[in-house]
This record gives sequence, structure tokens and C-alpha cells, in this order.
Amino acid sequence: MLMYQVKPGETLESIAADFRMTRQSLLQANPGLNGGQVSAGQSIIIPGIRNPDTIPYRIVVSLSGRTLRLYEQNRLVKTYPIAVGKILTQTPRGEFVIVNRQPNPGGPFGAYWLSLSKQHYGIHGTNNPASIGKAVSRGCIRMHNQDVLELASIVPNGTRVSITP
Repeated sequence: MLMYQVKPGETLESIAADFRMTRQSLLQANPGLNGGQVSAGQSIIIPGIRNPDTIPYRIVVSLSGRTLRLYEQNRLVKTYPIAVGKILTQTPRGEFVIVNRQPNPGGPFGAYWLSLSKQHYGIHGTNNPASIGKAVSRGCIRMHNQDVLELASIVPNGTRVSITP
């Protein structure tokens, strides 16, 4: 299970939304939460998400380099080209985990969708391969369809994703 440290401004509701679960499931996993109030710095259990420290993989996204690097232990496995958010809809920076996945999500999301622990953001394929290498998305990380399929076949839910400038 994932131990999550509450960030400033977060509520139990916003955390539940980011991890695609109900407020009730968070309350059940954290019986010590007094009325569901959380405060910055507090650690809570996120049920159903694997502890990233038990996963040999991690992903590092470079927004300026427009690359996604997959590491196993501390060894670089592969570097993928990506598209990132445009100026008005920038890709969020920070530390996230993959919380769920969906093959063939439809629309502009290409062959696969990997949800990040920030609501409305993910790593996904594209129906516009010419966009890769550019800052054109609404904040998501776009990959070539064959690349996102390969990545999704390797990394489990709970994999740490670091998004850097």
C-alpha cells in the first residue's frame, strides 16, 4: 500500500479525486482520520496502490528535453520522445504515481492511457504522431502509440513518475 504525504491545500476529497477513489475508501483505510480532516505533512494510506518503493521501475519526464526516461533500479532502460503541455495548459511538475490504466481509451488518447495521481493528467498515446516532440497537449504526456504500449506492458500501477522542468 502507498503511504502518501498530504500537500498544502489538499483535502481528503481532492486526494480521493487524484487517486481515482472515493472519500469513503480513504476513510476506511485511515480510521484515525478525525472527521476526514487532513493537514499538510500528514501521512495517510492510499488503499489499492502499490508502494512505489517495492517497484523496480521509475519514470523521469523532462519537460524541456521532451523525453520520458524509464529506469529499472538506477539503470536507464529506454528514452522515449514525448509531447508535453502547451504554455496555457502546462504539464504539472512534481512527483506522481501511476494509479490506473485503460487500453484503447478512445478519442485523442491513442492506444493506451496511464492515469497519474493528479486528476485529469496522464501518459497516453496519440492519434497525432506529428505532435511528438512539441509542446501541444492540454498538460498530459503524449507518446507514440507503440511506445506507450511498450511502457504500459513494463510498468505496474504504483510506478513513480517524476516530472521535471
